[in-house]
Amino acid sequence: MALLQIAEPGMALAPHERKISIGIDLGTTNSLVAIVKDALPTVLADINGKELFPSVIRYLPGGQTQGGYEALEHVIDDPKNTIVSVKRFMGRGLSDVSHMESSPYEFIDEPGMVKLRTVAGDKTPVEVSAEILARLRQLAEDSVQDEIVGAVITVPAYFDDAQRQATKDAAQLAGLKVLRLLNEPTAAAIAYGLDNASEGIYAVYDLGGGTFDISILRMSKGVFEVLSTGGDSALGGDDFDQCLYSWALEQVKLSPLAPQDQRALLLAAKQTKEQLSLAPLANVHLTLSTGAVVHLEVSQTQFFEITQSLVSKTMTSVRKALRDAHLQTQDVKGVVMVGGATRMPHVQAAVAELFAKQPLNNLDPDQVVALGAAMQADLLAGNQSKNNEWLLLDVIPLSLGLETMGGLVEKIIPRNTPIPVAQAQEFTTFKDGQTGLSLHVVQGERELVDACRSLARFELKGIPPMVAGAARIRVTFQVDADGLLSVHAIEESSSVQTSIEIKPSYGLSDSDITRMLQDGFASAKEDMQARSLREEQVEAERLIEAVGAALEQDGYLLTDIERALIRKEMAQLHNLVQTEQDSSIVRKAVEKAAKTTDHFAEKRMNASIQKALTGKNVAEI
Repeated sequence: MALLQIAEPGMALAPHERKISIGIDLGTTNSLVAIVKDALPTVLADINGKELFPSVIRYLPGGQTQGGYEALEHVIDDPKNTIVSVKRFMGRGLSDVSHMESSPYEFIDEPGMVKLRTVAGDKTPVEVSAEILARLRQLAEDSVQDEIVGAVITVPAYFDDAQRQATKDAAQLAGLKVLRLLNEPTAAAIAYGLDNASEGIYAVYDLGGGTFDISILRMSKGVFEVLSTGGDSALGGDDFDQCLYSWALEQVKLSPLAPQDQRALLLAAKQTKEQLSLAPLANVHLTLSTGAVVHLEVSQTQFFEITQSLVSKTMTSVRKALRDAHLQTQDVKGVVMVGGATRMPHVQAAVAELFAKQPLNNLDPDQVVALGAAMQADLLAGNQSKNNEWLLLDVIPLSLGLETMGGLVEKIIPRNTPIPVAQAQEFTTFKDGQTGLSLHVVQGERELVDACRSLARFELKGIPPMVAGAARIRVTFQVDADGLLSVHAIEESSSVQTSIEIKPSYGLSDSDITRMLQDGFASAKEDMQARSLREEQVEAERLIEAVGAALEQDGYLLTDIERALIRKEMAQLHNLVQTEQDSSIVRKAVEKAAKTTDHFAEKRMNASIQKALTGKNVAEI
């Protein structure tokens, strides 16, 4: 007899060979993890049924951490150790941090990526993000009960090389293999386009908690082509909160606030912003630690006026992206809204006014990016059939180039160039007899080096001595599908060459990553012990509860002495669970307590059988 092989429509024909991959939306405010299940992308929920995971990590003495909702509860009472909106610090130095005066954190002033001082030591944004990603990975593993082969992690389209590299480093620390770094608007377009079978030119307006992106895409028959992208990696819902916070301070003329009060007022501003998305009026109400009361009524109109400059900044980026794509607003078929901050009515109104059409909101703006990432992850893992694949043509958000004499920038790869891409240009020596060449790689749109972001410096040595201008040095820039850069330089007459995988100045060195991974391995034993202890504690609690219920129901089957013995054993087990930290001791105590109830279990079984057989004749059995 021939056997039929079953597979979901459009999926690979060998379901037993299906590889589990996940899509992660690593957000400023909240993060999500999604997976393709039964041919449909689904956002995974935690044990409490919550799909949004707050991007919050709290550090405790001794190196322990709390994450998500558990950490969120402590943003006011422990603001210095409870890190929120860490995405805004990824790949950034201290000089890049805005609103430092209203931030409760203690920043470390040293070269490289900004660090935050906590009770568990100084932490980089990469380490904090790794904690978030590790929890999302664990959630996925618990949900599918299988190995995760890789992940597609989304990043803002306007993230530069340093920010992308920092995200990849965080994933590595979290034990995730990155299949692709995917731009958030592109992920949203995948989810929207494939869900609605849309074709034509679409704008994706993505306003999240900490970043803003605008991408113009052409969608046609499984091809997602990004025509242009723009935005601001330091503009998001947090800035709307900040505007309302500053306005409240001005209204009540408060002196500088304590860290706890700063965080509390920022949180109150955030809640007021969310209320104004649903109602025409809302109140900022807060009692400070000094006893002073802040009570202000805010209308939607007032809030619009307070934050008008922020909305205008997003509109400027939109117009610039349209110009780069050589399009008019009327050429755009629809505008897809992404990110929780797009729920603000005046943002919706501004977008509708610019494009002269109502924005598309039929997919949850919080989930659409994660769903698109999951679909891309499923494709890259090889779970899609060949006739169901799609082509993704993304672009580089910022120009890449080299410093030339006089502190000028020679752009090698202009912004909005489709990736992956490799482009080369020839350079020569400046002085007679010059045997070396210093190469300074920069990213940005400005013409002067000082106004662009420095990515890396390296040298080409061993050039044969020649008169100035005789040497021919070919420099090749290569950007992979993740938007990450490598540079190769060769002197063509002598074949002297050098190359560099760009580790941006605000990224982490290989030694830093190795150290962090080693720290993770060093604590792995402790982590396993803690997990084992918790599992045994749960087993003990389950046994105590089950025996208690059985005694309530069938305790009459035992003598007084037998009942007293079991109750004594359960009480001893309960007391031991409260204090004992050795999982093996707890396990033995559970086994001993369970053995004490064996006689009771036999009696309950016999009583149950007897009850079932009462009144039956042999023929009925």
